[in-house]
Parts: sequence; C-alpha cells; structure tokens
Amino acid sequence: MMKIRVQKARVHVTMRNKQEGSVLQGTVKAGCLGIETRLDLESDEPPERVAALVRSAERGCFTMQALFEPMQVATTSTLNGEPLAATIG
Repeated sequence: MMKIRVQKARVHVTMRNKQEGSVLQGTVKAGCLGIETRLDLESDEPPERVAALVRSAERGCFTMQALFEPMQVATTSTLNGEPLAATIG
C-alpha cells in the first residue's frame, strides 16, 4: 500500500448522454457520448508520488476499467418467475 498523505481530494465527473427514438414506438436508444473526470488534490507530497497514487487508483478502479476495456455483458429477465425474451442489441 502506498503511504502518501493527501489533505484534501475532490472528484468532479461529467457524463454526456444522448437519447433517440421513442419509448412508445419501441425505438428508444440511449448512448453515452463521453465521460470527463477531474481530480483536485491537496498534498505536500512530491508530484511524482501523487501522480503514481492517481495512476494506481485509476488502474484499480473497477468502474474505470470497465469503461476503458471492452467486456462481455450478460442480461436476463424474468416475468413471474419465467424467462422473458427482452434482449437489447
């Protein structure tokens, strides 16, 4: 574990989305246009050590890695305990 003292940390996340089509017509489709993050830190540690901490935190973040690396997504739906054919493409 890295022993780096950080006095203050604040994260700002902006997500840009789009939505097309119609829910009523069954053509709705949502998408993400991009995600921007800004990390503001206050620390007396040397910048190289803080940069190493940020890199390590990003590499160890499941959410960030899921966004950076393609992966399989499996979904299932049930209705009254029975399988429901409601897949997206």
